[in-house]
Amino acid sequence: MTLFLTILSGVAWTTVYICAILVGFRDKSYAIPAAALGLNIAWEAIYAVHSLSSRLSVQGVINIAWALADVVIVYTFLRFGRRELPGFVTRPLFVGWAVLLGLAAFAVQWLFIAEFDWEPASRYAAFLQNLLMSGLFIAMFVARRSLRGQSMLIAVAKWIGTLAPTITFGVLENSLFILGIGALCSVFDLTYIGLLLWAKRNPGALARARDPGDLSALP
Repeated sequence: MTLFLTILSGVAWTTVYICAILVGFRDKSYAIPAAALGLNIAWEAIYAVHSLSSRLSVQGVINIAWALADVVIVYTFLRFGRRELPGFVTRPLFVGWAVLLGLAAFAVQWLFIAEFDWEPASRYAAFLQNLLMSGLFIAMFVARRSLRGQSMLIAVAKWIGTLAPTITFGVLENSLFILGIGALCSVFDLTYIGLLLWAKRNPGALARARDPGDLSALP
């Protein structure tokens, strides 16, 4: 059961990343919120290297695949990300912010490892940044007032990819912390899926909501 859930999570999150790459280039945007993307690539790079330097496992192979995919997603962020920001954010300012975000993300991951050691740190950090990502997807939808850089496939695969390890660690291994954080992720993920469904069914209302002075079209 654990192996099945590990593979399911790996396939689901790989789907998220591949779709994020395709959607990013299609819409000339980025499909993973910036703060979550920074934490993700830091987590995956650190634990991919750790897997290569120790005993390579199924999860280790998955981590390597995720890290490679994240490199491309980071490229879409660097290539198109400044378009999502106000005009006063110059290219040098944007690059400086991106570098600071990346350094902070790596520092956070190392602090988790220093505090909890490798295995607990990987779980606690993964679920907390997952919850952050779930909330930021909703914020991205609201900020963009459109489906640009977003996809139902990303939303559903992200939910499944988080639900699988929630069952593994939260239910099968009796971790109340992970079960609680995983449940909150599901609440936010299902809310985001609902927003995307609403947007697809009401494209006219979403278009009207792009006017900052017109909030009547929002659900």
